[in-house]
Amino acid sequence: MPSRKFADGEVVRGRWPGSSLYYEVEILSHDSTSQLYTVKYKDGTELELKENDIKPLTSFRQRKGGSTSSSPSRRRGSRSRSRSRSPGRPPKSARRSASASHQANIKEARREVEVKLTPLILKPFGNSISRYNGEPEHTERNDIPHKNTQVGKCSLSSCSYISTQYSLRPRREEVKLKEIDSKEEKFIAKELAVRTFEVTPIRAKDLEFGGVPGVFLIMFGLPVFLFLLLLMCKQKDPSLLNFPPPLPALYELWETRVFGVYLLWFLIQVLFYLLPIGKVVEGTPLIDGRRLKYRLNGFYAFILTSAVIGTSLFQGVEFHYVYSHFLQFALGATVFCVVLSVYLYMRSLKAPRNDLSPASSGNAVYDFFIGRELNPRIGTFDLKYFCELRPGLIGWVVINLVMLLAEMKIQDRAIPSLAMILVNSFQLLYVVDALWNEEALLTTMDIIHDGFGFMLAFGDLVWVPFIYSFQAFYLVSHPNEVSWPMASLIIVLKLCGYVIFRGANSQKMHSGKSQFKTVHTSTGKHLLVSGWWGFVRHPNYLGDLIMALAWSLPCGFNHILPYFYVIYFTMLLVHREARDEYHCKKKYGVAWEKYCQRVPYRIFPYIY
Repeated sequence: MPSRKFADGEVVRGRWPGSSLYYEVEILSHDSTSQLYTVKYKDGTELELKENDIKPLTSFRQRKGGSTSSSPSRRRGSRSRSRSRSPGRPPKSARRSASASHQANIKEARREVEVKLTPLILKPFGNSISRYNGEPEHTERNDIPHKNTQVGKCSLSSCSYISTQYSLRPRREEVKLKEIDSKEEKFIAKELAVRTFEVTPIRAKDLEFGGVPGVFLIMFGLPVFLFLLLLMCKQKDPSLLNFPPPLPALYELWETRVFGVYLLWFLIQVLFYLLPIGKVVEGTPLIDGRRLKYRLNGFYAFILTSAVIGTSLFQGVEFHYVYSHFLQFALGATVFCVVLSVYLYMRSLKAPRNDLSPASSGNAVYDFFIGRELNPRIGTFDLKYFCELRPGLIGWVVINLVMLLAEMKIQDRAIPSLAMILVNSFQLLYVVDALWNEEALLTTMDIIHDGFGFMLAFGDLVWVPFIYSFQAFYLVSHPNEVSWPMASLIIVLKLCGYVIFRGANSQKMHSGKSQFKTVHTSTGKHLLVSGWWGFVRHPNYLGDLIMALAWSLPCGFNHILPYFYVIYFTMLLVHREARDEYHCKKKYGVAWEKYCQRVPYRIFPYIY
């Protein structure tokens, strides 16, 4: 095994990938298998470099600024190829000396940049952590970087300016040098902008959800657990003492007509998605710098769906069919999800590397679950973005309405119960809010990090509509009378959660405005440390959990089953917060550590 040349903790100079510029770095670790060094730049950036891209500090000789070219008087004997001098031209010797001196200046400036620069081209995006050590905080999105007075450290553009300020060189050479500098700046800026989206294989120890065994159990366990919950809910006494519930025959769970109805529902939502209504926005930058375009018409699709459902009710369509075949619809959605996941994985095998998800690992089982392709599209039809909000989320509201009608029919009520009205109203507000603020989805982990595989497909198309409607499904068979004082308290709790949830998301969307205090990061993004985001790191999760509790309280306290959603959702958000913590620490480096010092609590203030 070849011996390593540099020790951990040693300060050396490392080459920035894709350029000829060397910057001061610290050796963090060395992988003996891949022979790659993990290094840390001064701005907190961590990269893996080959040994031949690293040089000791002693190999860089400090140079003085200025030209090293020979005196012009020594070059007067050189031959000039210019035509005869016009009266307005300076003497040939002066022109030659100026040109020669300036060419040397260019080379000298290039060498100065190569051996002395720390990546100050990155300064506008750099971590501004030192500014928070007792100094005033910067709250503007585009801060002007502080002037650096350290010798030998300047931006590419300022180095060019120093070398050309008093130059006599022809203008076209000045323009040429500026163009070269501009290209280098744009290249490095682009490298930095897409660095966080770079697709690299994930090592086995970095796999989430328990790795391959974990995702294997999840893929088989979640559908089974879903059906057990639904079967428990239909029992007269759904206590845990009666677990497991009696299991029906498999053939009773499958009905082709039900599957056809589900496909029709899915296709109607596809049609609404493709309608040329709603504004078009761009998503976050991909690894190649592209920004995909998304049409925001989810709220319009909801309005059209409501019109279709209302017309169907007016025409006498029997929606009780959905309730009486609820398990069959759940199975049909699960089968469709599996077929879709197989299609997604097969098409991802032909996808370019730049289109793969940062979460993909190279393992077939894990990638089938987590999703191998980041943004699978058929033309302009984005499969992941469509499934995130349309069939499942809007279907959740439709199922709640079905349960409300079923309660009235089964319990022989003229009007729905107050508990059912509260559950339907609370969850309707949640869905409408999500569709109205559809653009916020483009910055979530689901869109920018996770691929589209079984995890998101099952979650969007099966788990959301059939588990999130669990309280309404429970109330059909297990009525609970809620007093108006109790209802008032539940409404206040719901509104408190909604205010926190909506306020936090609104502050996040407008984090660039001057009234918010932020921590600057090396990626150009800003971490909020004021408003709700100065209270806990994930105030939107806190608001979500408060609302989830308000959804369950109308079901009473006779059984723990309707509170499954709160328990599950707490576990989900704590796990998601841990995933987010890991990715943010890796992405933002020192800035994230400073942010955690400023905001110590993750979700629950003074608790967690």
